[in-house]
Amino acid sequence: MAMLSSPVKEYFEFDSFQVDVGRRLLLRDGEVVTLAPRVFRLLLALIRHSGTLLTKDDLLKELWPDAVVEENNLTVIISVLRKALGEDPHQHRYIVTVPGRGYSFVAEVREIRDELGEQVKKERVKTGYSVEVEEQSHSGEPDILMRGKKRLRLPSSNLSHLQLAGRKVPLTALSLMILTAALAYFWISTKPKPPEAETPVKTLAVLPFKQLSGESDEEFLGLGMADALITKLGNLRQVITRPTRAVLKYSGADSDPLVAGRELGVDALIDGRIQRLNDNIRVTVQLIRVSDGALLWSERFDEKFTSIFVVQDAIAEQMSRALLLRLSREERKRLVKRQTVDPEAYQRYLRGRYFWNKRTAEGLKKGLEYFSKATEKDPGYALAYAGLADCYNLLSYYSVLPPKDSFPKAKAAAVKALEFDDTLAEAHTSLALAAMAYERDWASAEKEYKRAIELNPNYPTAHQWYAEFLAAMGRSDEAISEIHRAQELDPLSLITNAAEGFINYYAHRYDQATAQLQKLLELDEHFWPARWFLGRAYVAQGNYREAIAEFEKARTLPGDSTGVIIELGYAYAVSGKRAEARKMIGELMEQSKRNYVSPYGIAMIYVGLGDKVQAFNWLQKAHEERTWDLVYLKVDPKLDSLRPDPRFAELLRRLRFVF
Repeated sequence: MAMLSSPVKEYFEFDSFQVDVGRRLLLRDGEVVTLAPRVFRLLLALIRHSGTLLTKDDLLKELWPDAVVEENNLTVIISVLRKALGEDPHQHRYIVTVPGRGYSFVAEVREIRDELGEQVKKERVKTGYSVEVEEQSHSGEPDILMRGKKRLRLPSSNLSHLQLAGRKVPLTALSLMILTAALAYFWISTKPKPPEAETPVKTLAVLPFKQLSGESDEEFLGLGMADALITKLGNLRQVITRPTRAVLKYSGADSDPLVAGRELGVDALIDGRIQRLNDNIRVTVQLIRVSDGALLWSERFDEKFTSIFVVQDAIAEQMSRALLLRLSREERKRLVKRQTVDPEAYQRYLRGRYFWNKRTAEGLKKGLEYFSKATEKDPGYALAYAGLADCYNLLSYYSVLPPKDSFPKAKAAAVKALEFDDTLAEAHTSLALAAMAYERDWASAEKEYKRAIELNPNYPTAHQWYAEFLAAMGRSDEAISEIHRAQELDPLSLITNAAEGFINYYAHRYDQATAQLQKLLELDEHFWPARWFLGRAYVAQGNYREAIAEFEKARTLPGDSTGVIIELGYAYAVSGKRAEARKMIGELMEQSKRNYVSPYGIAMIYVGLGDKVQAFNWLQKAHEERTWDLVYLKVDPKLDSLRPDPRFAELLRRLRFVF
């Protein structure tokens, strides 16, 4: 058995290169040249058949034995190998392309084999003998091995002599054991081997497609194409695709794809160019590995703009092949599923998503306008209805519309979307938020969140909003687990990372909340929600000066100024600055003449002032108006002083909270 530790060693040499087959290494003058496993397999196939033509079909079967892939994937691998060999595209010193047929390796290749151990190898160098076991002449004797030009044959009964430079040499027991071990190794090595697993792509980002037309009013098209692909690829469970909001910052024409990929923490990214001229569209797409910048796949599509859906389907389908994903039947259906076939409706939808992703009050209003136009053009457009639901939900959160004017419309739009496509995770998520924030139907909200996550476990918004629901229910440990899942899917999301801070705040874990929010502000000191909740955590800790400073900073930043005034008023009240607190109430009353102001916020300032009568009056008004912030009634630390009051228990009962 000890002899089996000396395996056959096989090497090839050409020019200044050495190929160590056993160790799967390519060396140039003794220095390792890094090759991906599939590129090495291509090199090995070419040099083992040097001087002969290998067809494209032969190479495709060799490199992708268990998958059907496009020829352009082979072209990419050939290009990578040529680059590794330092071959000029016009020289063809090593690889010659036979147009329409395949490839041939043309450099002189020397094969070196160490078949019987180091001692035998040295003898071969000295004498140059060939090894061949004597073959009997009777019929039926099998060839045991045929590898290249070397042959080892085994007779049926007589294994007693070694043919050495024309002389028969008696085989000793030791040499017989060596030869037997070598034959055993040869037999094992000729058995089919499973394809080597390449480093899988587990995380992916689709960058906004760059506009080459120079038309600024069509900026939506590049982001829209990315958003459409993100939606399609987001339904695949084998790879995590970063959401649209994560890639917005890379919309500029001068953004570096590899820098973006590293910042997003992904294995690979899709970088595209889009050019529109009248009714024609050209889309160029590349799949790039982030670790080394290797081009894994590329393609160009020239179509009429009316065929943009065909382009998107083709990109998504070819992308899954390039990533070697094994898709279920349901995943394949979703990948090529089209929500509309009307190009004009689609353009309106793209514009809607473009403005919705800005996450500003004006952006939400514009998004609402375009989503509405999309449904007018195509009344069966499920994704457009989901977009309407998203806008209406957030318009109340951003203090743009009263709850009664936003959440019922959000629910209606989500229900409409699900009538046309009940597999839309986005629609289930919006339906859950409306049930939670307006209807106080906790069971339905949780059911819809879970359904959304079941349909698309890689949709970070579903995990984030479900985490906030769990926090409101007092299930803080579950909430933290859920928000961590959202962070894994979208690690650069500021709002998702801020959510961990306020979940800890509602759980009365103030040290964890402040640590998380301070860390977030180190990444972006202008992110007002982080300052907003950091100030709230400081108030809960009794650090009033620090809290007021944070609220004052937040007030200078673009965001929900109404919410900041409320928190500033409460901080003034609990810190003894009663006049300043009442001044904040006056500002809110004046602001309510122009915008919606939540009665819940005014109630909080009265809580800080110790005026329970006014506090409960405004809480009752908040209940009547169904303001969304009442969902945190059960856990909000600011209300701790009211909890022993029977009126508070009655309010919890009317809100259907379960104790």
